[in-house]
Amino acid sequence: MATTDTLPDKKYTDSLQTEVDAAFLYERIAAAEEVPAIARMFRELGAIEHEHATKMEAGLRSKGIAVALPPPSWRARLLDRIGKTFGYGYVIGVLLDTEKSISAAQLAQKEKSHIPISGDEANHVRILQTLLNNKIKVTGEHISRIEGKHRTIGGNALRAAVLGANDGLVSNMSLVMGVAGATDGQSGVLLAGMAGLLAGALSMALGEWISVKSSQELYERQMALEMLEIETNPEGEMRELALIYIAKGIPEAQAHQMAAAAILDTEHAHEILVKEELGINAEELKGSAWEAAIMSFILFAVGAILPVIPFFYASGYAAILQSLAFSALGLFVIGAAITLFTGKSIWFSGFRQVLFGLAAAAITYGIGKLIGVSIAG
Repeated sequence: MATTDTLPDKKYTDSLQTEVDAAFLYERIAAAEEVPAIARMFRELGAIEHEHATKMEAGLRSKGIAVALPPPSWRARLLDRIGKTFGYGYVIGVLLDTEKSISAAQLAQKEKSHIPISGDEANHVRILQTLLNNKIKVTGEHISRIEGKHRTIGGNALRAAVLGANDGLVSNMSLVMGVAGATDGQSGVLLAGMAGLLAGALSMALGEWISVKSSQELYERQMALEMLEIETNPEGEMRELALIYIAKGIPEAQAHQMAAAAILDTEHAHEILVKEELGINAEELKGSAWEAAIMSFILFAVGAILPVIPFFYASGYAAILQSLAFSALGLFVIGAAITLFTGKSIWFSGFRQVLFGLAAAAITYGIGKLIGVSIAG
């Protein structure tokens, strides 16, 4: 008779945690979804993941491995919070990546064990891709809702925030260490650090302003052309819209009916065609280029200020060591934040970020030291 005193391997606990987190997030997405048909699909996915978790727990216990269903992890709860704030489109993308990893692991294990492949291993991947590719056979309004969620900028904004702070920290830390190497942490380091912060932040802000503004102007021009086409050739646009619906898997007769109904209202037809044909999310046009520029400036500056702080009140090697400590802490936090996208261990990602950042600092410090010695000599 099997005993239950064997401690589980990390691979078992990680797999069980993955299933529990997926069930939790599917349920949270379903709770936030306004369309009943779509909410039901996510709720069913959550129920399946919960069933997987309970069966996995029972299977491990039958093998004498002591394990219990864990609560949702901090990462899952944080992703839920991000979904509530920015929209669940990014969270769905994370779940899709998770399902792909699980599917690949199942296929590899079956091939290794010479177990026939059933074709069901990637079912969840196909379901999520169907949702994200807008191929669910519901009304045109529902399709637009899915597309809007898929194109939400929340995940991109979060990623930009992390990477913006990382760029500011690594670039300014490298600059500060280079000047510190040349001057032994004495005169000029604070001035160089603040100059690097302002120059980098202003450059990032200007780049972001130009990017957002040019995108908005391009989209507005495309939308104006689309409206002109609707007004001058409504029959052709109706046929295009019908073909788009057919490509999404809607029956041909229903697709033509939906297109004919939509084209009767010019504004409504324009809204659908902008979204369906041009792939433009009108919500993105509401964003302010100045707001994006200011946020870019702040995020870069938050990272860039960390290596400079000690030089406000200290100098020499004491300031250099404190600067490295501040920078290492910031790098670890950024590495930990990156795990929201990768799903890797916080410690692995955090220390990897610290290692690469400090390696860059060491190189620039060494170069600065050589330059300082050459100038002094």
